[in-house]
Amino acid sequence: MHICFISSEYPLWKSGGVGSFLQTFSGALVKFGHKVSIVGIGDKPVEEQLDDKGVKIYRLPVSTVPIGKFLFNTNSISKKIEFINQESPVDIVESAELGLAFIKKNPSIKYVIRLHGGHHFFAESENRKVHWWQGFKEKLSFKKADGFVAVSQFVKSHTAKYLSYSNKPIEVIYSPINTELFSPRTSIKKQVNNITFVGTICEKKGVRQLIMAMKLIANKFPDIKLNIYGREWYYKDGSSYTEMLRKKYKDIVDEYVTFHGAIPFEELPEKYALANVCVFPSHMETQGLVAQEAMAMQKPVVFSTLGPGKESIKDYETGLLCNPHDIYDIAEKVIWFLDNEDKQLTIVRKAREFVLNTFNVNTSVDKNILFYQRLIEV
Repeated sequence: MHICFISSEYPLWKSGGVGSFLQTFSGALVKFGHKVSIVGIGDKPVEEQLDDKGVKIYRLPVSTVPIGKFLFNTNSISKKIEFINQESPVDIVESAELGLAFIKKNPSIKYVIRLHGGHHFFAESENRKVHWWQGFKEKLSFKKADGFVAVSQFVKSHTAKYLSYSNKPIEVIYSPINTELFSPRTSIKKQVNNITFVGTICEKKGVRQLIMAMKLIANKFPDIKLNIYGREWYYKDGSSYTEMLRKKYKDIVDEYVTFHGAIPFEELPEKYALANVCVFPSHMETQGLVAQEAMAMQKPVVFSTLGPGKESIKDYETGLLCNPHDIYDIAEKVIWFLDNEDKQLTIVRKAREFVLNTFNVNTSVDKNILFYQRLIEV
């Protein structure tokens, strides 16, 4: 089977949850004998073609058109997919929520949207109105899809509040975790005062609340430190979210927080291994990968009660859940882990077992291929 993904995100040049998923999932598909192409817009005036262990990646020239960039980019992607299809027939084209809006469909190909969290989905959690243009594109994209894959029960049900699946096939399939890469590193000694966060440094990831909670944690553990790994996020005016945090919470940041910036994907396991507790107080997720990565490494994880949190963690059995808007609750859960080192071992072992059973790469590939095949046979 030949699957073509539409995405401009991939760990070789840009960190992020969708890119991490694509690298893990695409690599597994190739190992199982399938062909994978990834088409997206690059950042150079010429096309780049890359090969990541059998995954063919096409980074198309960035648009120089001042108006209508989305249409220009979509047209470029459509042409490239058609070219790839002529060389090696494509069975499935898959994109995130907005990706199919203006794609030119080929009747011999089935088109799938994977629900990673679209414009409608995140509007509520970010307390903003749905933008008419983004909303229009998303609705148009959904109409073009032949089927949907949801990465959690929550994203399936929550998206359905705003957009229609039009009775088309939809299945919940959790995104896989590379449990070989993210496995316990017994050779690395954890740092007892190390609290670790991984993810985009933005409001919806709960970074601000976590920083505020550090002052409360430090009241009991004065040597505690928060290590933040992740890419920067910018406001519309171009200002940095991280710089806002540095200025607004200067006393806390100077004393307890280190921003490390984005790091290569393959270096993440070492950073998790150094942590005593990993904290991800996200305001909203579709599934989230960082919590499961840390759990796979047998690290104590504090995750969010919101969104799919309860699908990922059973409170006080495989980790802890916190209210991400409540800095006292965040601090309380982190302190519980720090106070209960003896209970950590049982929890982290159950956590890894849960990830191995629920986010297994082989199981994920099997479920996805079966879903693709059912679409093709319709």
